[in-house]
Amino acid sequence: PPDAYLFPSRQRADAHLSTRQYARIVKGWVRSVGLGEPSYGTHSMRRTKASLIYQRTKNLRAVQLLLGHSKIESTVRYLGVEVDDALSMAEQTEV
Repeated sequence: PPDAYLFPSRQRADAHLSTRQYARIVKGWVRSVGLGEPSYGTHSMRRTKASLIYQRTKNLRAVQLLLGHSKIESTVRYLGVEVDDALSMAEQTEV
């Protein structure tokens, strides 16, 4: 149904998947493909998705909204885009 959770809880029929259960699922995926568990988790997936969106669109405002940041400066710092973008622009500018 349209109002049903995409990822329902296994505990309660009227609830969504908990963040803890989501973390366990991701940990299982990481382990099953042989990646280092400390390097991959729910947060790294969130950051990677945001970074990929920014790289493709260069739209900081969209990424800010997706991440729920109140300040654009937080998004810039979170993505670490300042140095990379500055170097990219410098390489593309001829004098």
